[in-house]
Amino acid sequence: MTPLFLIQIFVFLLGLSIGSFLNSIIYRLEHNEKLWGRSFCPFCKQILKWYDLIPVVSFLLLKGRCRYCRKKISLQYPLVEGVSGFLFLVIFNHFYPSFFKILFLFYIVSSLLIIFVYDLRHYIIPDKILFPAIILVFLFRALDILFDWKESSFYFNFDPFLLRELVIAVLSAFLFFFFLFAVSKGKWMGFGDVKLSILISLLLGFTHFLVAIFLAFLLGSIIGIALVAIGGKKKLTSQIPFAPFLVTGTLLAIFWAEDFIKWYLNLIS
Repeated sequence: MTPLFLIQIFVFLLGLSIGSFLNSIIYRLEHNEKLWGRSFCPFCKQILKWYDLIPVVSFLLLKGRCRYCRKKISLQYPLVEGVSGFLFLVIFNHFYPSFFKILFLFYIVSSLLIIFVYDLRHYIIPDKILFPAIILVFLFRALDILFDWKESSFYFNFDPFLLRELVIAVLSAFLFFFFLFAVSKGKWMGFGDVKLSILISLLLGFTHFLVAIFLAFLLGSIIGIALVAIGGKKKLTSQIPFAPFLVTGTLLAIFWAEDFIKWYLNLIS
């Protein structure tokens, strides 16, 4: 095994472990509990042992049930763990060897995963997760604007073009989503989505943000129509949480926005 392959295995396992932690945060946010502390069964409140907390593996070995009370464990737990591990590995492979950017994206993607699940379950985007992510992205972008720090050197190098792009991106995102929120009186778009658009536009910049929202609205339309077509409780007038689509569009744009733009330009040329 090469050293790089061993690092990739470590990154994947780290992502699985972080995914387990994200599940814990989601549960504690739902029940307004402290975000730190020993993990326990949500049904019988039994403190879990280390061997109950092995990401994905424990779920499979326990056949999806609590070891102590035998109540069913939600599929959310292994899914979030698995997706987190996969995304961590994709981030590493895509941005290696830019370790600072990799660590930055580990945090941002973790925050986006929490937002995805929480909004899907409760139609709410938790400010406790969103605001720290916005602050971190703002600081990261400030470094981009003021310094050349991606290489081995670190020196002042003000970039007015990047500043202008980010200002345009954030203002455009905020005004667009706030317009949808105001016109629909919160029916088409919640104010949490307006705040989330600030994070996404800061993170991606104007052009890649356009890719993200295009993919988000495309996916939202497809899923919405599919839910109506297969019947059930959803109707054309039903509310569907939009943050999961924004998060999905953002993740796709982080990795493949340039490829998507090239494909689109080739398509129309």
